[in-house]
Amino acid sequence: MAGVRTKGQRFTNRVYIALVLVVTIIFLSPIYWIGSTAFKPRAQATSVPPTVFFDPEVTPFVKLFTKRVQLRKPPKPEKYDAAPWWEKAIYDGGERVLRVRNSVQLSAYSSRFLNSLIVAIVSTLIAVGMGTLTAYGFSRFKVAGKDDWLFFILSTRMLPPVVVAIPMFLMYRVVGMTDTHIGLIILYTAFNLSFSVWLMKGFMDEIPKEYEESALIDGYSRMKAFFKIVLPEAVTGIAATSVFCFIIAWNEYAFALIMTNRRAQTAPPFIPAQVGSGLIDWTTIAAGTLLFLIPVAIFTFVLRNHLLRGVTFGAIRK
Repeated sequence: MAGVRTKGQRFTNRVYIALVLVVTIIFLSPIYWIGSTAFKPRAQATSVPPTVFFDPEVTPFVKLFTKRVQLRKPPKPEKYDAAPWWEKAIYDGGERVLRVRNSVQLSAYSSRFLNSLIVAIVSTLIAVGMGTLTAYGFSRFKVAGKDDWLFFILSTRMLPPVVVAIPMFLMYRVVGMTDTHIGLIILYTAFNLSFSVWLMKGFMDEIPKEYEESALIDGYSRMKAFFKIVLPEAVTGIAATSVFCFIIAWNEYAFALIMTNRRAQTAPPFIPAQVGSGLIDWTTIAAGTLLFLIPVAIFTFVLRNHLLRGVTFGAIRK
């Protein structure tokens, strides 16, 4: 009679459902507010009381990705002659202003967004690839001091990034790797590698060794057995590990803030840097934040079939 429920049990279930809905609304309300602000007119972004119903517009996204004509004071002759071609302009002596060339150029956010994609994707591929091979070695072979090595790998995650950011910056400055894509990729790969190894180690332990032994008896080499037998079985774990590594690299702030300035700067330190003194354009900031959420959401949605099983599969023991 397990299917029979009393009135008290039904009431309790309804209370739990209501609590789940309330918590869900609370957690999703900031996302809704960011998304709605990104499409609001600038005058209604900070209105009191808040504007709920409005006519949406895409002006914040246009301002985010383009630069418009500006009016500036004329520079000194020596500075004007040394200016790059895109800053050349026609000097109007009557108005005493410098009219910047009337053209639409890509904004700084475009390059920062592209930097985030490059650094996050490349570091995720390297970290997951190296982590899969390392986890396979720890799972299948007798490694001297294996437990100590695994603990040492895990210990690299025991310190928050901000603690090691300054020493890393000093070392990077000596070797000339500050504000470079390869520098951030190396940092993010090292930071995600321990997580990747430990997570993939659990998945590798769950794949029966008999599969490989049968392949080796059939004449497969160890490497061929890995790619033909083990790797297809570990796809679920690789997908789950890739999602977490990508999210960590995509959202990382401390290293990107200290190690980069302009050329290799990613979106996380760039977006809050737009909140300065004076009149703040919250609609443009909200548009940048909303676009920053999209790649992670798409990547997680694409791997959704593997993610739930991948999160729990490595924790199951026979």
